This record gives sequence, C-alpha cells and structure tokens, in this order.
Amino acid sequence: MCGIIGYIGKGLAQESLIDGLRRLEYRGYDSAGVAFHEGNEFCMSRETGRVQNLADSVQKNSSQSSLGIAHTRWATHGAVTVPNTHPHVSHDGKFVMVHNGVIENFGALKHFLSGKGIEFNSETDSEVLCNLIAYNYSELLNEKDRLIDAVRIALAQCRGAYGIAVLCLDYSETMIGARRGSPLVVGLGDDANFIASDASAFVGRAKEAVFLNDGELAILKGTDFRITTLEGQEAKAVAHPVDQISEEVEIGDFDSFMEKEIYEQPTALKNTLRGRFGDDGTTAKLGGLEGHEEELRNLDRIIFVACGTARHACMVGEYLIERLARVPVEVEHASEFRYRNSPKAEKSLVIAVSQSGETLDTLEAVREAKTKGLLTLGITNVVGSSLARETDGGVYQRVGPEIGVASTKAFSSQVCLCAMLGLALGRMRDLSPMDGQGIVEALNDLPDLVSRVLQQGEQIRELALKYSKAEHLLFMGRQSLYPVALEGALKLKEISYAHAEGYPAAELKHGPIALINPECPSIFIVEGSELSAKTIANMQEVKARQGPVLAIAPEGVEIPKEAADDVFRLPVAHEVVRPILANLPLQLFAYHFARLRGLDVDKPRNLAKSVTVE
Repeated sequence: MCGIIGYIGKGLAQESLIDGLRRLEYRGYDSAGVAFHEGNEFCMSRETGRVQNLADSVQKNSSQSSLGIAHTRWATHGAVTVPNTHPHVSHDGKFVMVHNGVIENFGALKHFLSGKGIEFNSETDSEVLCNLIAYNYSELLNEKDRLIDAVRIALAQCRGAYGIAVLCLDYSETMIGARRGSPLVVGLGDDANFIASDASAFVGRAKEAVFLNDGELAILKGTDFRITTLEGQEAKAVAHPVDQISEEVEIGDFDSFMEKEIYEQPTALKNTLRGRFGDDGTTAKLGGLEGHEEELRNLDRIIFVACGTARHACMVGEYLIERLARVPVEVEHASEFRYRNSPKAEKSLVIAVSQSGETLDTLEAVREAKTKGLLTLGITNVVGSSLARETDGGVYQRVGPEIGVASTKAFSSQVCLCAMLGLALGRMRDLSPMDGQGIVEALNDLPDLVSRVLQQGEQIRELALKYSKAEHLLFMGRQSLYPVALEGALKLKEISYAHAEGYPAAELKHGPIALINPECPSIFIVEGSELSAKTIANMQEVKARQGPVLAIAPEGVEIPKEAADDVFRLPVAHEVVRPILANLPLQLFAYHFARLRGLDVDKPRNLAKSVTVE
C-alpha cells in the first residue's frame, strides 16, 4: 500500500517523480506529495485526491532540482488531509521523508519526542519517525556517518513495518532508503538512480533493479549506491534486469487497466503455460519444484496461505489438487495462519500465493511456517519479490504487470498453476498417463477457449445493464465453482460497491434464501457435470420466490425456461479449466456493472493493490 518514488541523478527530478507516481497510483490514491532538495531548503507540494491534482500544482512551480522524493498515499494513520499527506518534514526542517507501513509504537515515540519540545503537524505515525530521525541526528554532532547513523538508530527504536526514503538538508547528493516488512527497490540507470516501492515506477528509466531485503538500508550518493544491514554491515546487492517494456504498464486503447487486463488473459495464460509440460505430454514441469520431488511425492498435507482473490484461487486449487493428486489440502487466511497453533504434520507443504509477492500477511505466514520447519513454496507474479526470495521454491506467474486494483489475469494464472501443480503431484503419485495427457491437452487449449468467452463481452454488458440497479446480489456454485462464486461476488463488491455474497449452491436453503426477492438477482454457475441438475433445482427455488436468475452454463446443458431469466453460455471444457472460464463472465459483469454506474474501476474507494500492512 502507498507508493514511494525517489530520484537522484544528473537530470531534473520532477518529470521522473510525477511519472513514477502515476505508475504507482494503484497502490494508493487518497493524496500525493513531492519534495525537492533545493540546496538550502526543501520545496514541497502536497495535494489530496489523485496524482493529477499534484501534477497540476507542481506544473505551476517547476523545480530544477535533481534530488527528490514523492509519495501517493493509502491512508492508515490519520484522515485524508494535506497535513497528513507525505512527504513529512521534521520539526527543524532538516529532514523530509516518505513512508509506507505502520509504526506500531508511534504513540510511545511521539510522547518521548513531545517531551523534548517537538511539535507535530499531522496525525500520522510517519511524521513521528521523521522527527525521531531528526532528533537522533541532533544528538550525533561529532559522528562521521551522522546521517546514516541517525536513520539506523531511529529504525532500531521502531516496531512495525516500514519502507522509507529520506533526504537531509545537509546532504545535497544523498538519499537513504530502508525496509522492514514493506517493499523497497533500488533502480539503477545510466545518469540517475531511483528508490521505489515497486519497480514499475522506473520502467523505461532504469536498466536494473536491486530488491532490498528486510533489515537492509540503501545509501544512494550521486550515481553510486551501496547497501548495508541496519547494523552497518555491508550487504550484497543482486541486480535484476528491468525487462518489462513500457507498454506493459500503459493503458493503450482501453478505457481502464482492468479492462485491458481482462482482455490480456489469453496471452497471459500462454505465458504461464509456456515450456511447462514434460516431453511425454502427460505432466507439468515446474522448475521451481526441482530438488523437492521426494518431499512432494510423500506429502501428507498441503496448506495454502493467501488473501483475497489469491485465496479464492487457492480454494479452486484445493478441489483440483485433491481430485488429481489425492492429497489433503487446506486453505487458510494468511492473516489467521500465523496466529494459530495448528497441529504440525511433518510431511506438510505450505504454498503461499500473492500476485505482488509483498502481501505482508502472506509473508508472515510463510515466516511462521519456516519457523516450524515446514517446506514452503511460493506462487507470485513479481520476480525478485519478498515471497520469491523467502520461500524454498516456487513458480512465477509470468502474466506481466497487473495495475488494476481488482485482480483479474492474476487470478486466472494462479488457478492455472494450481491445476498444473495438481497434475505434477498426481503424476508423481497415481494419476494415469492417459488422464495426465487429457489434462495437458485441456490446459493447452485454455487460451483459445478464454478468447472465445471474451468475444462475448457485449452480451455480458447487456446483462450488466439489465441488473445494474440491483444493490444486493447472490453468487452460487458447487465444488470448484463455489470459490468462483466467491470471487465473482468479491469483484462486484470491490469496484461497484454493491452488496454481493458468494455461497455453495446447496447452502441456499440454509439461510441465504431469506434474502430472495424481486430486487435481489442470483447468479448461478452451472457445472456441466452430474451436479448440474441439483444446481438447476436451486435456481428453480429462487424463481419460485420471484428472484431474478442469471445462469452461466456450458453449451449443451439444458436450462429450463422457468429456471432462469437469462443464460450465458461457456464452451464445453475439461473440469480443470472450467473454473477459469466460468470466472471470465463474472469479471466482465462486475466491470460493466461498475462502469454503468459511472465508477472508476481502477481506483475503487478505500482499496489499494498491494496490502503491505496488517
């Protein structure tokens, strides 16, 4: 959450900082601010609302500085006001700082600093940290590394999570960054270097990226940099090529990033699948699992840990893996897993799933699993992310940057990888070559099937228009389509603010049926299996109570006229890919539903893309 971008180099900072904020706005868009080091003072602009408000303000007073930091905020401590907007300046004007994360003991630190006569202008924990650095700096008058030591001492006094970038008025060619629990990356260019919360902020401007580990501090001086631990020991800097082309983080001809990313799914899935099948065409070959074959073959239990949309993908994976590999699977809220004392099974595998690889709850769940000696694997989309570095192995999604706050192509990729993992585990155990071959063929056909569904987008728009006045909707499915119902409801809630709930279809009679009325549409996902008749019976129960019904069903499954008001048809497909296909019309339905209400689908209220606080 929140976006940080800092620039230090030979050129002007202003354009790079504002452009970086635009690329990071999906991480928070309550307010935005920028500070430039002008030699003997900091020149600052801060505005509530979108980055464009800040850009307009900065344009009126252009800066010639080559050193600056900027921030786009998702509010944690304090309301959305200009005083609470970053960057924050210390009481003595010596320091300016941007911060992601939460300082848990800020109250005690603020009380200490207030006792020293320091006054505060905001409600934020971030201003407390900025003033703490300034206070320590004032106490280190004769220290050789006064600036660096002031930052180190302050961070050692903090509890919680942070990613920070700091400037000091006395150092006109130095920028400091540090992280614990909140991502931070250094971008290396020919004539400039960067600090950012996400490498997308400097795509096209930096050639390499160095991802900081927890407890590391980056010192950027001119065009040089080095990394140390917070204790002062030199740390190794591992540079990764910044290989995302600029077009991947541009909106192109689409009206929104969400729409763009929905329609990118055929290509995204091709990239997820490419090169990941065995030569005999009966199994999946996932490089991140190499070296763990014996452990995987003898598993007693798999535990998925994830949040939000990623957790729904894992719930689909639970059905698929148990079906294909016959291994017991549990899906945990990552935020709950770390605080539970669940019984330990020695032959357990923990799989963490996070598109960004920086979701704090998921990372903490991984750390808890490793503390207990469990094997950990990660599924993530971001090369070099914390999840990729901290797990014992894993798989990259390869779907390209996902900018829309409401995840779409990442969900499809995660489900696809869960199916591939189920296939690989199944073939290691007792899945027959013939069954494996059928699944490989189904997965290879998936991108074309996805394209077929997306070509029916106009029909979905018409259905969204028909139901766009509804304020309450129910989504229902069975087995692996139940998590799809949950995901469909989540998407609608996220971007349209309508109330929606997902349920197993058979649970209708156990409470939700009380909500049925002519103003509450129900969306049923029909399986295309022997369970279809049962789901159709549930649909008829809704119709008997004057509830509108939209059915999403495979071609060839007969839906009686009296059971549904509308039917959207899916291609006939193998059971392992049905959840992905069934989710596509729900993504489009939510998208059009929200757009018809005049809402910004890329920046839904109160949400941010990457949740790096608890």
